Amino acid sequence: MNKIKRYGNTLKEQLLASTRDRIYNFMMADDRIRGVVVNGTRMVNEMRWNHELGILESLVLGHAYLAAALMGAGLKGNDRLSISVECSGPIKGFHVESNAFGEVRGYLKQVPIPIDTPPVDFNLSPFFGAGFLSVTKYLEGAKHPFTGKVMMEHGTLAKDLALYYLRSEQIPSSFSLSIAFDQQGEITGAGGLFLQALPGASEEMLKEAEQVVTNLPSIGHEVHGEGFPQAWIDQNFKGMSPRYLDSRGVEFMCHCNREQIRSMIMLLEIADIQDLAENGPFPVQIRCHNCNTRYDYDQAELKAIYSARVSG
Repeated sequence: MNKIKRYGNTLKEQLLASTRDRIYNFMMADDRIRGVVVNGTRMVNEMRWNHELGILESLVLGHAYLAAALMGAGLKGNDRLSISVECSGPIKGFHVESNAFGEVRGYLKQVPIPIDTPPVDFNLSPFFGAGFLSVTKYLEGAKHPFTGKVMMEHGTLAKDLALYYLRSEQIPSSFSLSIAFDQQGEITGAGGLFLQALPGASEEMLKEAEQVVTNLPSIGHEVHGEGFPQAWIDQNFKGMSPRYLDSRGVEFMCHCNREQIRSMIMLLEIADIQDLAENGPFPVQIRCHNCNTRYDYDQAELKAIYSARVSG
């Protein structure tokens, strides 16, 4: 993977951004509600630059990255998960993945998103239309991945993910996903919150937590505040006695490389590899869906791949 641009104008700013982009786990309400909060400003900006996205596209895929980071906070070892949306609206859908190391990658199925007029607000439901949301968990040691799917009823990723957890896993949950832009359309902040009920959580506790989430200020505007997220959580959930557990870094990261792409070319039909090697156009350019990194292969490389396929 090659990052087109790194967040921060100097090495010092880049290092500071890498320390601020984190996932934080906490408990509250007598350990009957689990919470996760993320500052993903650097992650979402670097995602945007690599995928060359406009404001609407950055908002849609950025929300998906934040959600994947939040949901991945409970993963361990080599566990990973993916979120996929297939829909009838102009967005068409997306696919994102996260792992236990806080690494997130993924792509939109339609870039740019075709619209007749610029959106007047951040309501994305008209752009999703009817569709399905699925979550797949690849757990280390499990024989098969587990996939749960729900029909999208809200056209809002945060609400439809909460619906997924309620229907597929029978866990009351709540999400808040936020990306802030300045007047020039640059992303100034990106953050999210994920709450889940644990056994013993009462209806009163859940209603109180949901009410707080509903009235929260935009997290995207809060992530650069002093003491975020502890002070921010303490202020908004002060009646539920938050208790902090741990944190880990979060990053836009894809482990694609030239050798992986070469192996994918090797899987093509022999006739197709031969056509590439003979006719090009050179260099043959192949992009990774998940990070948009471009890999170029000249004629000599393609002839070597063709020879290896024929002899193999």
